[in-house]
Amino acid sequence: MANTNAPFGFSQYSGNGSAPTYEQVAVQIAYNASAIYYGDPVEPDANGQVIRSDGTIAAAGIAGVFVGCQYLSVSQKRTVWSNYWPGSDVASSQTVIGYIINDPNAKFVVQTGSTGATQSTVNLNIGFDIGSGNTANGLSGAFADVTTAAVTTTLPFRVVGLVVDPPGSAGTEAGAYNRIIVAFNNVTTKNATGI
Repeated sequence: MANTNAPFGFSQYSGNGSAPTYEQVAVQIAYNASAIYYGDPVEPDANGQVIRSDGTIAAAGIAGVFVGCQYLSVSQKRTVWSNYWPGSDVASSQTVIGYIINDPNAKFVVQTGSTGATQSTVNLNIGFDIGSGNTANGLSGAFADVTTAAVTTTLPFRVVGLVVDPPGSAGTEAGAYNRIIVAFNNVTTKNATGI
């Protein structure tokens, strides 16, 4: 049975912390930043805040993987806790608090694109495509771009394994849209280069 093309972003697989919060850290999101979905890679901006990554990674690396936020909603007149940042609904004077995972030891499960990963992809560095997030459930549409797999040090993730268990489950078939396990390769918490 072929894998289904249903990207879900970068989903926490393991790390130093424990469920349900793992290694979440609070960061600021620019109030006028575009929407950020659960599982989206985010990158630092020049103002010390984070924004949704567009897939092109600067030398400083990505800031981490987005897992939620809180903000004072203008339309609802209350503090909203959400698994995604809608990109609006906050006054310009307000701070949007985002939560990201940036632990250098964290690992994530992610779906590949139409070019699936093979065992020879393991230990290579890899990029991603940001895809389109889902406003109904807040999940990311990001997926790993196997066509970028290389030894390039600036690529944000490293492939550490293929998802093969349990056999026949979603994303375990070889070929397009299979699932892989990745670790950070170029994340700001591991990088000595500033932005």
